[in-house]
Amino acid sequence: MPRLKNRTDDQSSRISFLIPMRNEEGNAAGVIQSILDTSYANKEIIVLNDHSEDQTESILEQFSSDIKVIQGKPLPEQWVGKVYACYQLSKEATGDYYCFIDADVRVEPDAVLKALYLLKKNKAGLITGFPRFPAKTFLAKLLVPMQHFFVFFHLPNAVANFTKKPAFTAAHGAFMLFDKNAYVQSGGHETVRNSLVEDIHLTRVLKRNGYRCILSNITNSISCDMYETNAEVWEGFTKNIFTGLGRSVPGAVIVALFYISFYFLPLVFFFYGIIYQEWLWCLPLLLIFMQTFLIDLATGQSKLHFLLMPISAIALVILLFTAAIKGITGSGYTWKGRIYR
Repeated sequence: MPRLKNRTDDQSSRISFLIPMRNEEGNAAGVIQSILDTSYANKEIIVLNDHSEDQTESILEQFSSDIKVIQGKPLPEQWVGKVYACYQLSKEATGDYYCFIDADVRVEPDAVLKALYLLKKNKAGLITGFPRFPAKTFLAKLLVPMQHFFVFFHLPNAVANFTKKPAFTAAHGAFMLFDKNAYVQSGGHETVRNSLVEDIHLTRVLKRNGYRCILSNITNSISCDMYETNAEVWEGFTKNIFTGLGRSVPGAVIVALFYISFYFLPLVFFFYGIIYQEWLWCLPLLLIFMQTFLIDLATGQSKLHFLLMPISAIALVILLFTAAIKGITGSGYTWKGRIYR
C-alpha cells in the first residue's frame, strides 16, 4: 500500500474539490479552510448543502468569496443521500480531476500534490485511502481503527493495486481523487445510486471499465474525525458492515466466528495460562497484540489501541449481528436523519 510521499510541482491541471454537507456545522469551516490552505492553487471548491437543518448554511456564507455553494435537490427514490449529493456536485465540476472529500476530513497542505503525483505515476483512474482516524469516544476507540486492520490484514493489497480485479477492492469515501475522464466514462455516482457503500462499489465500476484504482496509505497527510458520539459510531458502522458483506448471512456468521476464535479466545487462553502457569497459552494473545500494534504504528493510530483488540472483536461481532438483523427484518439503517433499507 503506497504512501503519499513524492509530490508533483505541475499545477496546470484544475482540481475540483467536491464536498457534500448535511448538518455539518461542526466541520464546515474546518474542511473548507483546510482545502484553502493547500498548496495546490489551480482549484475550485464546490459545496453541496444537502437540506441542512443546523447552522451549516450560515457558515458557508462566510466563505462565499472562495467557494461555490449549491443547494441540494430533493432526494429521488432509489438514491442514497450522499450518493445523490456527490452526483449533483460532479455535474457542477469543471476540473480535470474530481476530489470528493467528506466534511470531517482535514488535509495537509501538500496532500493533494502527493496524491496527484501517485495517480499520474500509476496511470490510475482513482487514488483513495483510509485516513488517520482520531478516536474520541469509547466505541470509536474500539471500532474506528478496525478499518485499517481490515484492509491491511484481509485485503491482498498487491492484487488490489496492481490488477483490475473488482473482487479485490477497498476504498474510503472520505477521500477519493478521480481522473475526470475515468469518472465520467465509467458513469460516476449514478451507477451506484442505491449503494450504502458507494465508495467500494464505484471503485469496482472503474475497474470493470479498465481503470486502475490505487489504495494508498494516506495517514501521513489526511485525517478524518468521523464520529463525535458513541451513537454516531454505532449508526455509522451498522449502516456499512453488513452491507459491505453483500448482506450475506453465511458471510456474517463466518466473520463472527473468525473474530471470536482468533481475537477474543486468546484473551481467555491468556488468563488460563497465567492462572495455571502454562505460558504457551499466553502466546496467541501476544501475537495478536503484535499484529495490531504494527498496523496501528503504520497508520498513526494510538500506540495503546492494540490492548483493546479482544474487546474490539466482541464489539465487532455484536455490531455485525445487529446490522444483520436490521437488514434481514427490513427495519433499515438510520444515518443523517434518513432511513435506508
